[in-house]
Amino acid sequence: MVDCSEVFIGLDVSKDRHAVAVADGGRDGEVRYFGEIGSDGGSVRRFVRKLEGRGVALRFCYEAGPTGYGLQRLIEGLGHDCAVIAPSLIPRRPGERERGPLGRGRSTRSPSPCKGEGQGGGRYGVSPGRSVPFPGTSPAGST
Repeated sequence: MVDCSEVFIGLDVSKDRHAVAVADGGRDGEVRYFGEIGSDGGSVRRFVRKLEGRGVALRFCYEAGPTGYGLQRLIEGLGHDCAVIAPSLIPRRPGERERGPLGRGRSTRSPSPCKGEGQGGGRYGVSPGRSVPFPGTSPAGST
């Protein structure tokens, strides 16, 4: 490992276990998946003590969730920085897209032009199976 002045640790927290990724400081810092640790205080303390042996500043972060701020208090009590990140509060530019649950992009700026399922309409409010003319063309069957 390259000598760095700081190491960044990202935690994916859950009730039973925490997944851990470690990134060396600097622009070319290596990012590694460390593995999983228990969510109890003793497991977290052992993990932090293991990383302290490197003699670098440790900076932790994890996503806000149902686990609360107990982990943050524990890490800060051990003398290290810990940030709790709330993704919904991260500023976004108007019209910036985010990924939906099916991997489709959706705009955060305005609602979809599609009606919901079960409401008798798809895109443009037309029932499935009916043809829709493209903008600038006349509907089929008209002259």
